[in-house]
Amino acid sequence: MRALVVDDNEDVYEIFKIILQEFEVYHARNGKEAVEMYRKLKPDIVLMDIFMPVMDGIYASKEILSMDPRAKIIAVTAFAKREDVLKSVGVKEVIEKPFTKRELIQIIDTVVRG
Repeated sequence: MRALVVDDNEDVYEIFKIILQEFEVYHARNGKEAVEMYRKLKPDIVLMDIFMPVMDGIYASKEILSMDPRAKIIAVTAFAKREDVLKSVGVKEVIEKPFTKRELIQIIDTVVRG
């Protein structure tokens, strides 16, 4: 399975790479890169940070969902209090930083495997 991690923080990406050992993990550093990479890779899951330079995660999620309404996007944010806004965009779930490996895997299983 393919996972696209979208985060401008390299350390966060490295953590995701360790946690998601069973996935092919790709990295986009901003929303614009994420949209381009999604188009090429069609990953099984997108882990989307919200606050990034160039294009934020909300706009990138809208762009991805406009080209593929079945895209499975999980918002990864320190601002989960805005979960209503994020879900209205079409993200499947929201996970708040910091999170545990178990929490992340459970959410991914729920979204990807049903």
